Amino acid sequence: MSETPATSRHRDTAIEVRPATASRFDDVATMLGPKNPDSTVCWCLSHRLDSRTSRSLLGAARGAYVRELCGRDVAPGVLAYDGDEVVGWAAVAPRSELPFARSTKIPHVDDLPVWSAWCIRVRPGHRGRGISHALLEGAVAYARSQGAPAIEGYPVDNEGRKVDTTMAYVGTRALFERAGFTKAADTTSVSGGFPRVVMRLSLL
Repeated sequence: MSETPATSRHRDTAIEVRPATASRFDDVATMLGPKNPDSTVCWCLSHRLDSRTSRSLLGAARGAYVRELCGRDVAPGVLAYDGDEVVGWAAVAPRSELPFARSTKIPHVDDLPVWSAWCIRVRPGHRGRGISHALLEGAVAYARSQGAPAIEGYPVDNEGRKVDTTMAYVGTRALFERAGFTKAADTTSVSGGFPRVVMRLSLL
């Protein structure tokens, strides 16, 4: 798969965003994996898999599953780089492959085969540099390169108030608005004490 349309450089920073392909699995592990490979952590699978499957994957099995995802034709997300150093991750995939497709809390806006961007992480020590913006723009570019007609996110509508760091991975409404998304619907989902909204960007 050519990376030409899927690799992007953020206009305001030196950050480059690339697909999380098999050759970059070690960088994915840096962003998502535990120091002890036998520890059970999210690996950004909690919102990618149904709860039963997610609970069945313990310890190193979670990393092995993500390695398999990185080997598929469509990458499971994108990575942000400052030079050769990986500094961020964003999960992006067709919504039809995710639990969001069956969610009772996050509504479907229409029947388009949209993609979802639902997890944005920046490594400690690199925050406050616009990397989240670069990651979201890179996720949009990757979805577009794969033929997605639209892309959604489900961030918190925090109205400028501080979001707890552990819950900030869903993003904020303002972050998505700066990337050109507009609010498409309310949800009954809450994260970190704030309501989440559906933000949508057409790619047609």
